[in-house]
Amino acid sequence: MSSNSPRPSKAERRDQAREQARQMREAQRKREQRNKFIAIGAVVVAVLALVGVGGWLWMQSNQPGIAYTADDADTITLADTTAPASAGENGGIPVGQDGVAGEAEDGNVVVSVYTDFMCPYCGQFEQVNGPELEALREEGGVTVEYHLLSFLDSQSRGAEYSTRAGNAAAVVADQAPEQFADFFAALFADQPDEGSKGLSDAEIAQLARDAGVPDDVVDQFTATADGQDWRTFAPWLQANVNQMREDMGQVGTPYVMIDGEQFQGDLYTAGALTQAVEAAKG
Repeated sequence: MSSNSPRPSKAERRDQAREQARQMREAQRKREQRNKFIAIGAVVVAVLALVGVGGWLWMQSNQPGIAYTADDADTITLADTTAPASAGENGGIPVGQDGVAGEAEDGNVVVSVYTDFMCPYCGQFEQVNGPELEALREEGGVTVEYHLLSFLDSQSRGAEYSTRAGNAAAVVADQAPEQFADFFAALFADQPDEGSKGLSDAEIAQLARDAGVPDDVVDQFTATADGQDWRTFAPWLQANVNQMREDMGQVGTPYVMIDGEQFQGDLYTAGALTQAVEAAKG
């Protein structure tokens, strides 16, 4: 069956071919332009990713230090460090009847408490025994000696909370000894969960202010040692860890001694420690 449409002329066929060729060229140009944009976008994304990684690495390498990380971290001794003015040669911070760090009466029964502010068992110990130890101090004849440790830094997701909190407490013991006992209690009353980043520096500072620590002392919480990257008392905290390892053959908290002898009773039941201290008083 034949068609009634007239056959295109040679000129019309030529024009149609030219139009088809033009459309094909235009489609090819658009494909090439789209592919070019895609390639450029991929390069931009890759560059931004590299910049982001580089920036993160730069921030990590240039952020202020916190914990003591020198080559002798596992061997540094108390004699090699700068201690809070109120601390004794054994690394303990004594608190006597008047509640001032560094002031304790001769002849007292000494209750030594080894503690880390990230340790949940230390928190339980303080909840049960903190008020009882305070009462024993205030009655007279008893000195509570606090040994601050930083061995649980690894349990705060890189935030080194044990050192941050311990350093803050050491700064208070050094520069505001009248507020040390209250600040120590506040850090445990608001203790973060083990495995969290812990309290921020700002939150630690606010606890200190609420405990009556002056602002000029609080401002020193984030200061670093002269010419170093770590915080002021970070080496002293690490030396306390090393001293406990040397003296007890282990590092673990809470650890309690009464006049140099380990308390073997229940650390988490009210009255047990008080009974032992009263017996030591005679």
